[in-house]
Amino acid sequence: MDNPNIVIMGGESQAGTYVLRIHLIEDTTLRIGRFKRGKLISLPAGEYCYVGSALSEKGSTSLARRLIRHATRSGGQAPHRIRDEMMRRCVECGLGNGNMLPKRGKTLFWNIDFLLDLCSAEITGVYAVRSGNRLESRLAKHLERDSHTEVIERGLGANDVPGNTHLLLVRAEEPWWDSLPIQLSNLAEVTS
Repeated sequence: MDNPNIVIMGGESQAGTYVLRIHLIEDTTLRIGRFKRGKLISLPAGEYCYVGSALSEKGSTSLARRLIRHATRSGGQAPHRIRDEMMRRCVECGLGNGNMLPKRGKTLFWNIDFLLDLCSAEITGVYAVRSGNRLESRLAKHLERDSHTEVIERGLGANDVPGNTHLLLVRAEEPWWDSLPIQLSNLAEVTS
């Protein structure tokens, strides 16, 4: 993959909040597990952002392990092209160590897993802030209000944060994506 955009900011914490940039190659209709009782969700081709967090300092719910899990597909499918670079960058900056791959392979559990398991969906960027502070809900609400994002389905990607939507369609040019690290950093400072 040419120059994946991986931005990891913050201190020494192994926990954090992140935004994944996801490129969906084709219009897709997808059942996302039991979300809304198995309702089929229409996802137009384009760019998406997904807001998540991993607030443990160790184990499978640490930031590095969560990011690597997202970049892994189930059933022996090829991982996202960004995964090797993500692992290298995590180790380089002291975020995680050793084997960060899911120990027993990946099973589909979270809403986002169903989209990320598709070969037509590719993670093309990662923007993360290392912090134990709970930023996920605030960041998701901030991005929901942005004029360049669209809510696909209320509650999608946020089964653990009622009232939020964490998967958004983004209709913006590169400068919008380039501004994400600043937005994340500013939100992190507000809650410090």
